[in-house]
Amino acid sequence: MPELTRYIQPRRIFTPLGGLEQHVVVIKGERFDTIISASDAPDEVERYPELDMWPGLIDLHIHGREGCDVIDGKLSSIETISASLLRHGVTGFLATTVTTTWPQTIAAMRVVGEAYKLRLPGAQVLGGYSEGLFFSEKHKGAHNEAFFKPLDEALIDEMIAAADGALKAVALAPEKANGIAMTEYLSKRGVRVMLGHCDANYDQTSKALAHGACGGVHVFNGMRGIHHREPGCAGALLLDSQALVEVIADGIHLHPAILQLIYRLKGQQKVALISDCINAGGLKDGEYQLGEMPIVVNEGIAKTHSGSLAGSTLTLEKAVKNLTELAGIPLHEAINMASLVPATYLNVAPELGSIEAGKIAHFSLVDDAFHIHHCNLFGQAVF
Repeated sequence: MPELTRYIQPRRIFTPLGGLEQHVVVIKGERFDTIISASDAPDEVERYPELDMWPGLIDLHIHGREGCDVIDGKLSSIETISASLLRHGVTGFLATTVTTTWPQTIAAMRVVGEAYKLRLPGAQVLGGYSEGLFFSEKHKGAHNEAFFKPLDEALIDEMIAAADGALKAVALAPEKANGIAMTEYLSKRGVRVMLGHCDANYDQTSKALAHGACGGVHVFNGMRGIHHREPGCAGALLLDSQALVEVIADGIHLHPAILQLIYRLKGQQKVALISDCINAGGLKDGEYQLGEMPIVVNEGIAKTHSGSLAGSTLTLEKAVKNLTELAGIPLHEAINMASLVPATYLNVAPELGSIEAGKIAHFSLVDDAFHIHHCNLFGQAVF
């Protein structure tokens, strides 16, 4: 059976280098084939003169949506999150756990491993991310320290085995006992180490980065900040040219000036926009659970009863919007931070993350108000 060929002409096509006008994207089967001039296109063109084409967004750090959480340990929960993300232009994500009991963590990792092997009808699970368990108390945020664990090879091995090839990242506090040794161990096992919810100083953070850590969990939040006599974890992450930093661009977690500071120091290549969305995403204000921690959402802002921010209800297309409007960052660069940068981090950029010939055709069509009108997976419209 011959491959279906589609010709799509939006107002602008957002490639990694910027927005192309008067061009047509050619899709053959499940992949982008080429981009041609509109004047060379055949008659059967799908035209969207008021919509822009974005690559499928990739959320590296998301816990849940619409009442469901990865830590539920249920495939049905991951399927709900996956379907919800399509409506926001997200076509791939790391299913992220949160601090809870060890048995529940292992059960959740097994389900993440199962989902990783499936082609879901919604956003694809690109792996699992352990945020929790290996943190220190001072900057614990919305993580319950009663469930914190020591950094230990046996625990790491059990988590990796449960995920069955799906575990892509583990967040940890490098100043904990065995922090550097376990950073090296995870790196050798092919798992990326992200530093966060820690009180690591500049030297401790720099040492962890030198021994294989890849970057920082939602930079500035849940870590020692910058002081003029102690640059802290945040300072070390921002000054290391190879370190990736996660950014929650919701206008709450980070001041617009800090967004500009991060951008000036890291550039677009080392900033990954994340949602850090919890199960309250897409739902009304009220009381929810984040793992074993009760939280309250008021005006879309999630906090623990003690007042700590507890993830967010952000969506990734709004993060792109906020980065352009709050920090003045060019739109195509903000899009890259939510697509190509995460794909590069996950080593899937040859297949995903941008609108380029040969890549899988995950994309969305977006209006000037940053509303997603159509989302496409494997070359076909699914929303």
